[in-house]
Amino acid sequence: MRVAKPFALLTAVLLLAACGQSQPASTAEPPPVSREELASVTLRVGDQKGGSQALLTAAGLLDDVPYRIEWSTFTSGPPLLEAASAGGIDLGRVGNTPPIFAAAANARIAVVASSQGSTAGDTLLVPADSPLREVGELRGRTVAVAKGSSAHGQILYTLRRAGLSTKDVKLSFLQPADAYGAFTQGQVDAWAVWDPYSAQAELEADARVLADGTGTANGYTFIVAGTDALADAGRNAAILDYVTRHARAELWADAHREQWARSWAAETGLAVEVASRAVERGPDVPVPLDDEVVGSEQDLADAFTDDGVLPGRVDFARFVDRRFTDDLEKIKDSSR
Repeated sequence: MRVAKPFALLTAVLLLAACGQSQPASTAEPPPVSREELASVTLRVGDQKGGSQALLTAAGLLDDVPYRIEWSTFTSGPPLLEAASAGGIDLGRVGNTPPIFAAAANARIAVVASSQGSTAGDTLLVPADSPLREVGELRGRTVAVAKGSSAHGQILYTLRRAGLSTKDVKLSFLQPADAYGAFTQGQVDAWAVWDPYSAQAELEADARVLADGTGTANGYTFIVAGTDALADAGRNAAILDYVTRHARAELWADAHREQWARSWAAETGLAVEVASRAVERGPDVPVPLDDEVVGSEQDLADAFTDDGVLPGRVDFARFVDRRFTDDLEKIKDSSR
């Protein structure tokens, strides 16, 4: 699928934040649709390596979908949300940081569902033979990270905990595949990334974990939809069905970790050992999209502002839409 050109993320952030613009994510909820109308819907879902399609397939939850799904694969969350804002896709799952950058750029998106997982897979990696032993020793060093990704938030918090800011290091903004090459070829001193890339680098590139997200990252992931998709009756109904299936799939993966690891490896081409290590750290499970989640994300957004990455305050709550909360709570209740 051809995706719209990126909206020049940081440039847009600077311009829009300076103007103080903001827009609410919520749109009027459209009326329900019939089963026949739902059957005519094509839901365009953005995905990442080893993401939602692999999860739903492993859980057997794509067998009876009452609409068509068109999948597109993205290298990380920021380009996925660029596509959602531009109407190139309808929704997708991302980490905790991409929605903040998208909100700062006044993107036409809304967070509609949340999950939380272990932060042990949110790593800051160095080569095994690196002299670096503490995060504080990164001053003046080059760190690879995908701009606006969850790893960008992780490196911000990790540096801050060590008394540093992003200005004390040289950030090399690279997508995971390029960052892996730069890391293995010694072109960067460290790499901030997430699972399964973390596990893959540990097992296949002899990477060593300098720090992980324990005690710093909030571990949230989000399903984010384009506001145009939410305003459309057919796609809104499909999104409701999709997010409830996704929640059920996450609960299945948490209860069947070994089976999920094998299926994940088979679906993605990952080595079984890589998938197993990532799964052992703990799959994501659905959590309510409540004030605690929104507050934690606001704290992260404010940290980016304080660090000078974002020039103005982001009101994260204005890009949250809780229309599916009651339906998602029923999924959790039925699993108990």
